[in-house]
Amino acid sequence: MYYNENTIVFLNGNWIPAAQANTSLYNQTMHYGNGIFEGIRAYDTPNGVKIFKAKEHYQRMLDSAKLMHIKTYYTVEELIALSYELLEKNNITNAYIRPLFYLGPNMTLMPVEETNLFLCAWEWGKYLGDNLLRLGTSSYQRPNPKSCHVEAKTVGHYINSILASTEAKQNGFDEALMLDAAGFVAEGPGANFFYEKDGCLYTCPLGNILPGITRNTILDLAQQLNIRTEVKLFTIEDVKQADSAFFTGTAAEVIGIKSLDDYTFPMEWNSSFGKRLLTAYQEEVRR
Repeated sequence: MYYNENTIVFLNGNWIPAAQANTSLYNQTMHYGNGIFEGIRAYDTPNGVKIFKAKEHYQRMLDSAKLMHIKTYYTVEELIALSYELLEKNNITNAYIRPLFYLGPNMTLMPVEETNLFLCAWEWGKYLGDNLLRLGTSSYQRPNPKSCHVEAKTVGHYINSILASTEAKQNGFDEALMLDAAGFVAEGPGANFFYEKDGCLYTCPLGNILPGITRNTILDLAQQLNIRTEVKLFTIEDVKQADSAFFTGTAAEVIGIKSLDDYTFPMEWNSSFGKRLLTAYQEEVRR
């Protein structure tokens, strides 16, 4: 699914076939989860291939690495240039790009001197598909921000996401909606959350969520479309009185939500702010 015999990847300064890429089984990222990654999309536009919000993604990646005491030796501009080269070498335009900083061999719980950079890309449809989602409230909370840097896109944080998503599917749902440590709604396992109520669009503040780049894009587009927005804390009970809801994320883009637990959102998706913003987002990424 992710590569074949013709796929080329970048590993520590070298362009090599994906099947030849290897690493030490003693690396700290594999054993303890300290690594940084990003998910970035490229689109075929009338003016050629465009990596959407490349600068914002790679700045977040470097900021995350700094928070996790991971040494990096690349600038944002160098990472962007490598990403375009990656797409060219693999002759793909509509693509999902996955950069990863992973650490060298180390069995201690201290920062590691050696940092490796791996870059790959593949053609990938919307992560959550196109159909409206049925969500279940997760029994797993987002990590307490006093226990880690929740704003960092760290490899180990996604154990929390795997548990929540797996539980949701085992309970017959498509995906989960997670709360923070104080009981307020936070986000999905891999996407930020919005809901619409009485002509206003709501999303929760930063502090317990990943600061999504698609989330920021949707807030900007809402302003351009004169859609009233409010960033505030809210509960599951608030959501179960909403008119409509949707997830946002680079992999998922914008995906509508049909229901939460036993509550079905009453507004038709095609009449919702979410659908308007999905259309605007699709235009924006291919502009």
